[in-house]
Amino acid sequence: MAAGKQNQAAAKKGVAPRQQHYEFGGPIGAFGITFGLPILVHVFNLFCNDISGCPAPSLLHPKSLDLAQLKREIGWPDNGVFGLFSWSATLWTLAYYALSLVQYRFLPGHHVEGTELSTGGRLKYKLNAFNSAMCTLAILAAGTIAQGAEFPVWTFISDNFAQIISANILFAFALAIFVYVRSFEVKPGNKDMRQLAAGGVTGSLIYDFYIGRELNPRITLPLIGQVDIKEFMEMRPGLLGWIILNCAFIAKQYRLYGYVTDSILFITAIQAFYVFDGIYMEPAVLTTMDITTDGFGFMLSFGDVVWVPFMYSTQTRYLAVHPQQLGAFGLIAVGAVLAAGYSIFRLSNSQKNNFRRNPEDPSVKHLTYLQTKTGSRLITSGWWGIARHINYLGDWLQSWPYSLPTGIAGYQILSAGSNAPGAITMLDGREVVQGEARGWGIVFTYFYILYFAILLIHRDLRDDEKCSKKYGEAWEKYKKLVKWRIVPGIY
Repeated sequence: MAAGKQNQAAAKKGVAPRQQHYEFGGPIGAFGITFGLPILVHVFNLFCNDISGCPAPSLLHPKSLDLAQLKREIGWPDNGVFGLFSWSATLWTLAYYALSLVQYRFLPGHHVEGTELSTGGRLKYKLNAFNSAMCTLAILAAGTIAQGAEFPVWTFISDNFAQIISANILFAFALAIFVYVRSFEVKPGNKDMRQLAAGGVTGSLIYDFYIGRELNPRITLPLIGQVDIKEFMEMRPGLLGWIILNCAFIAKQYRLYGYVTDSILFITAIQAFYVFDGIYMEPAVLTTMDITTDGFGFMLSFGDVVWVPFMYSTQTRYLAVHPQQLGAFGLIAVGAVLAAGYSIFRLSNSQKNNFRRNPEDPSVKHLTYLQTKTGSRLITSGWWGIARHINYLGDWLQSWPYSLPTGIAGYQILSAGSNAPGAITMLDGREVVQGEARGWGIVFTYFYILYFAILLIHRDLRDDEKCSKKYGEAWEKYKKLVKWRIVPGIY
């Protein structure tokens, strides 16, 4: 009891109580993720490439693998790891971030308040991510209309992709270090309503650096004004960068083959819809766990500007080199999977939101529920009687159409004049065949589905722990009534 009162008092002063509860494998896991995932992003780019194949041919014969040959196949720079960095890519990357800041400052937007902090106050936000995205895309569209697939932005991205990855990795580290060091300035009862995140003050340097110590770090920049770093990074450069990269790969496919396939257009369109839906509904992000609960550390800085744009665009990068035509039947089939997932996701969330707003609404009045001592009602029928996170199932199903258009992925690139049967010929004469690489490319193009499943399971586990503490015995009773977590009959 005494410890609980001390924690509440500390929270009201803006100082999060020190906790020893770890996620992601604790300090060891945080270390592995912090230094392992940047390498993984580069590995994905190098091992699935436009030089030799996806995967690089030598990887298919590990027993006879020759390092020198592998380096040639993946385009390893002559000057080693230093070749993965360049000043031009770094400066243009910083220019992109600067453009986002200028748009944030000068484009119109809505001024709203966030959720109430544990200190009792509410932070103010300027929201104009959608306007910013439309402005940037309009500039890119104008350049593409004028110069086509040779528009310098598209060619620069293709020619300097590894270096752009490195620039964003460095930016993610720099930003995470900045907010970590600055978090030690947070004082109890400060007038700026700065707070430490409960999960980011364990006392472990690497873990707190990864998870994030400060809840909502902000910075005041000359000419720009105050910027909420977490909200800005969550909704702007990375999400839009994802779509920009997809567009660059469409242009690359056209430069390589002289045409654009329906598969790459389909993936770009549905991913753009996902992004635009998110940034258009920008106010909704202020109620998410990322904003209200999690601190801003390397996990979010890296996730926002490296993991999302560069890993999530893997499928269009693949299709730029190995084009696939889905045809009407293929588009309908993949579209049906997308529609099913989207329907489950939207209908279930809509049912829950309607019930929360007005339980007597005719559309939800029939739902049964479990009353808790906190006053909350846990729905036990309808969509939410099927699984405790049925919306996660819909969300996961929506990830499949990102990968399915790549088919049984894998390709090899042969020199011009090989005359390989069934080869797809590039404009420069090189030939692309699946050969013995067939199926092995799935490691790259279907990785997102596996990753997203793990992410959703982790979210479910976090939510289960949170609700168990909040609702106590009622939550245990609820779990007996609604047995399945995400996938009915399986999990």
